[in-house]
Amino acid sequence: MRLPKRFTLLASSVLVAGGIGFFSFKTDDRFFEIARNLDIYATLFKELNLYYVDEVNPNRMVKTSIDAMLKALDPYTNFFAEDEIEDYMTMTTGRYNGIGALVGQRQGKSIVLMIYEGTPAEKSGLQIGDEIMKIDGIDLKSRKDADPGKLLKGQNNTAVKLTVRRFGQKDPVDVSVTRDVVKMTNVPYYGMINDEVGYIDLKDFTATASREVKTAFQELKGKGMKKLILDVRENPGGLLNMAIDISNIFIPKDSEVVTTKGKVTEWNKTYTALNPPLDLDMPIIVLTNSRSASAAEIVSGVIQDYDRGVLVGQRTFGKGLVQTTRELSFNTKLKITTAKYYIPSGRCIQAIDYSHRNPDGSVGKVPDSLKTAFKTKAGRVVYDGGGVLPDVVVEAQTPTPIALSLTNKGLIFDYAVKYRSEHPTIKPAREFRLTDAEYADFTKWVADKEYDYTTQVEKDLGTLEASAKKEKYFDQIQDQLKALKTKVSHSKDADLMTFKNELKTLLEQEIAGHYYLQHGIKEASFATDPELKAALDVFKDMGRYSAILKGTKSK
Repeated sequence: MRLPKRFTLLASSVLVAGGIGFFSFKTDDRFFEIARNLDIYATLFKELNLYYVDEVNPNRMVKTSIDAMLKALDPYTNFFAEDEIEDYMTMTTGRYNGIGALVGQRQGKSIVLMIYEGTPAEKSGLQIGDEIMKIDGIDLKSRKDADPGKLLKGQNNTAVKLTVRRFGQKDPVDVSVTRDVVKMTNVPYYGMINDEVGYIDLKDFTATASREVKTAFQELKGKGMKKLILDVRENPGGLLNMAIDISNIFIPKDSEVVTTKGKVTEWNKTYTALNPPLDLDMPIIVLTNSRSASAAEIVSGVIQDYDRGVLVGQRTFGKGLVQTTRELSFNTKLKITTAKYYIPSGRCIQAIDYSHRNPDGSVGKVPDSLKTAFKTKAGRVVYDGGGVLPDVVVEAQTPTPIALSLTNKGLIFDYAVKYRSEHPTIKPAREFRLTDAEYADFTKWVADKEYDYTTQVEKDLGTLEASAKKEKYFDQIQDQLKALKTKVSHSKDADLMTFKNELKTLLEQEIAGHYYLQHGIKEASFATDPELKAALDVFKDMGRYSAILKGTKSK
C-alpha cells in the first residue's frame, strides 16, 4: 500500500530531521533521546494513517498529542494552531473585530449574557437575555455546527443581522449590528467611592492596561481623590511590561520591579521602573483574592515590598511563572514557561511545583516548612512560596448552597431578564434596592422552577451514615441520625427567607447589570463588598494604616 504523497513528505522530513539529530548529537544522550522519540512518533503516525479503521484527521490528531504533552508540564505552556491565532491575538491585545456581546449556551439556546459598554452591540439596542435564533439567516438550532462566536466576528463596517427572541415579546425581532473593533478594557470601572477615596477596578493586563490605569488615576485625582483603592481581585494577569509600567506609577524611577530567572541564563533580567512616577505619597490600598494571579501579583507584591500601600483581602493565587511566545512553522505559536519571577524583596511567589510531580501525576504546593522569610523596605517580614499574603486578611465569603444553585441554574439571571422587561427604568445602581414586596415576587416566581441542592451538613450526615453502616454501628444510632436528618433537612421556602439578604444582593447586582452593564454590577456591589468595607475602615484610621506599613501594630 502506497503512502499519500503529502504524508510521505511529512514522514520523510521528520525522519531526516531525526537522522540529522542522531548524527550530530550521538555523543549527547539527551539529543539522542529526542531524535529517537521523534522517529518513533513519525513511525506511529504513519501506521495510524495507513491502517486505522477510520480516516485520521492529521491536524486534530497532532493538536491533541501536543496538548497532552504540554499538559504534563504546566497549565501555562500552550500551543496555538493556525486557526487559533485570532484568539491568541485577542488574549494579548484585548481587541477583536465583532459586536461586543458575550453569548453563552443555556438549555440549547444562544443567550446574550453580557453587552460591553460603548460597543456596536450596545448601540444597536441588543439586550442582555435576548435569545439569538439566527445570524445572517443561519438557524442556530438546526445548524448544530454553527458557532455563534465566530459568526458574530467579521470585518469592520460590515453588518450582521440577528433574529432574536426577547422576553415579553410574542414575535422575534431583527437587530442589525455593524461590526467594529471591540476593545476589551482592562479597567472596566473607576470612580469615586466617597468625597476622598477613588476606586480603580483593574481586571486584565493587555497592551493598554498601563495607559488605562494612568488615565483613571489622573481623572480621579482631578475629582479630588486623596486616597486610592486599586482592585486586582479576579485578575488573572497578562503582559509583564504592563505590570512593570503600572507599578512604576507609584514607585520611584529606577526602582527594581521584578527579576526573571530561568534555564536560559542569558534571558535572566531585572526590570526597573523606567519613568517618573505619577504619585509617591497618596495612600493606596490594593484589594486581592485567590484569583489575583501573575501580573496582578507583581503589582501587589511591589506595593507591599516597598511599603507603598496596604494589601487587603485574601492570599493571591501564587503564579510566579513567566511565559514567552515563540514563533513556530506554518503560522503557529508556542507560549512557553521560561522563567520564574522574583519581586523586590527577593521572594518568588510561585505556589505550585510543576517540575516535581508526585507518582500519581499530581503536583503539590510549597510546604510551609520550605518557605523563606524576606523583608520589605521598612523591615516587615514577608514570605515566599505561596502567593502574596495581604496585610489585612478578610475571610473569603462562601456562597450558600441555595445561592449557588439559583445562580448555576440561571434563575437569578432569568429573573433579572423578567424584571428588566417589566420595569423600564430603575434608580442608579448605587441606590437600587429590591423592596420586600419585589423579593416576595421573586420567591413566588421561583417556587415552580427546577433547582435543588445539598447542604454541607446533609453531605456530612450522609457520610456519617455510610461510615456507621460500614462499621456496624448503624442500628445503634439510626434513631438519632433520623432525628438529625429531620432537623437539618433543608426547605427551599425556609432557605429563601433565611438567606434573603444574600439572595437580594445577588438579584440587585444582576438586575443593575441588565440596565447599566458592567458599571451597574460594580456599583451595586459597593454596599455589601466585605473587602471594600475593610479597606474603607483602614482609610478611616490613618494611624492604623501607617502602623501596618511600619510593622508596629497588629493588623
